[in-house]
Amino acid sequence: MNPVQWFESLHVTWRELVDVAIVTFIFYRGLLLVKGTRAVSIMHGFLLIIIIYYVSGEFGLNTLHWLLTNFLGSVFLVVIILFQTDIRRALSNMGTGLFWRRVRRSDEVEGMVREVVLAVFRMAKAKTGALVVIERDIPLGDVVQRGVEISAKVTKELLITIFHTGTPLHDGAVVISRDRVAAAGCILPLAAISGLDSVYGTRHRAALGITEESDCLAVVVSEERGVVSWAENGEIVSCPDEAALRDKLWDVWGRRI
Repeated sequence: MNPVQWFESLHVTWRELVDVAIVTFIFYRGLLLVKGTRAVSIMHGFLLIIIIYYVSGEFGLNTLHWLLTNFLGSVFLVVIILFQTDIRRALSNMGTGLFWRRVRRSDEVEGMVREVVLAVFRMAKAKTGALVVIERDIPLGDVVQRGVEISAKVTKELLITIFHTGTPLHDGAVVISRDRVAAAGCILPLAAISGLDSVYGTRHRAALGITEESDCLAVVVSEERGVVSWAENGEIVSCPDEAALRDKLWDVWGRRI
């Protein structure tokens, strides 16, 4: 049977086309959710195990093949244990409509981005420690309740004042929700990460801890080094300049209905 005859022999109904389209869309959005997270590395590890499983069966490595067979037999439970944080975050994102969000710019967002960038790098220049948590789609109401509620407009003057060493709120985190400074002096969970670089202090561990539990972005200013970093999905990255932070904030605040 040549390719033309094979293609003509196919009988595909509209239900099957819709089914394939839905599965493709869900798979694509799922890849976007885990993109840039630690889940990608774990998925690479699973792929390597599957390859070793196949090779061990082909070459008669019976003991190794038996061990991998038992391991893969309980793979569903292993996936739930390893990906519990990522699964919780993905379900929360789905529930808050992240699948349907599109990026849109506005003058209001432009102003907030400018104010935060100016405040962060001014504090970095003065080596004033700061931790700013920016809420995305997963609400941070429990974190806000543990701090001092403010509900004020986002301005560089307010952020610099809060983190001034003479104020009682400078040791905690500021939470920005939507277009408001929701609270200050917030206590965040610390990440239990072994082997973290010694240049990272308590603020960085707190930034990692909150981003492991939600989809927020945490911007950190190091008091000792005057270096700006951001944490996302349980990983921390050094911010090279104002333009990089500006683009990152657009990624957060640009996602609106």
